[in-house]
Amino acid sequence: MAGGVPEIVVYRSPTCGCCGKWVQHLRDQRFKIKDVVSDDMQAIKDKYGVPREMASCHTAVIDGYVIEGHVPARDIKRLLEMKPDVVGISVPGMPVGTPGMEMGGRKDPYQVISFDKEGRYRVFDDY
Repeated sequence: MAGGVPEIVVYRSPTCGCCGKWVQHLRDQRFKIKDVVSDDMQAIKDKYGVPREMASCHTAVIDGYVIEGHVPARDIKRLLEMKPDVVGISVPGMPVGTPGMEMGGRKDPYQVISFDKEGRYRVFDDY
């Protein structure tokens, strides 16, 4: 997969430990990462059009798509293959059991949601 997937630029707060764990999840899946630490995450979310309802702790950009929060690597790969007409995908909030938010065997149900410029949301994947 290396070489076939574009670099992902991850914006994260310097004080967030779970963001670093999510970045490691992507590295484990052979993503090439540019890690950008920022003290103003809201400005980044505004710049890339992340709706308040879709917000989480970190924001990433890959091949023109926004990845918000603890999205599993497999969903990012699927997004890049499908190339839907959306702004990006998100795991809103910080559900336990998502990549980077592991807490033993506990896994809360969660959804990966796609969002577009018109403010429409759709379930992209369900866990």
